[in-house]
Amino acid sequence: MAYLVKKPSDNSAQQTPLWEKERARGSRLVQRQIALRREELRLALVAEWRQRLLRPTAGLATVEAIRPVLDDWLGRRHGSLSFRVTQVLSGHGCFGKYLCRIDREPDARCHHCVHCGEDTAQHTLAECVAWEEQRRVLINEVGSDLSLPAVVRRMVGSAESWDAVVSFCEDVMSQKETAEREREISTPFPGRRRRTGRRTRADNALFRPP
Repeated sequence: MAYLVKKPSDNSAQQTPLWEKERARGSRLVQRQIALRREELRLALVAEWRQRLLRPTAGLATVEAIRPVLDDWLGRRHGSLSFRVTQVLSGHGCFGKYLCRIDREPDARCHHCVHCGEDTAQHTLAECVAWEEQRRVLINEVGSDLSLPAVVRRMVGSAESWDAVVSFCEDVMSQKETAEREREISTPFPGRRRRTGRRTRADNALFRPP
């Protein structure tokens, strides 16, 4: 005579052991604690940045552009900084004014238009006639106000505006860099000696965002 064995119900077969429940509950608690701690550290860091930005020692124009939208800048989910975008935002790059200041050019004039006495990041962004076509495309996306605060505000506001600024900077700055390298070769100004190896890498690291 065969013995009848009671088949476990589906509920009992699927029941999670108590120790697994406790482990899962503990894991979720640890994850929440880690998330809370990270948020605390982030807020403390942002507060420290705010205090530093109240007393900037350099990059005043950049600070004034970013400080009003700092929370949006830090919390955005689109866009990343490139080497050439950083040059335009900071003014530290292939611009006559900056190159003259670090003894890489004999004067601050713009080599791309004949009517400018000083080549700056803002001149490149908003004025230089050599970049009219690139600027037209940029204005179609971000608007006609190309002051640095307005451009930064639009960059933070949408991925499309951010990408438009990146496109402008990559196109224009790559051409300015190529022209500057050619001048290094063809002119006798001693400050234009080409920097290679470790010095070039150090300069690039200085401009590149973290």
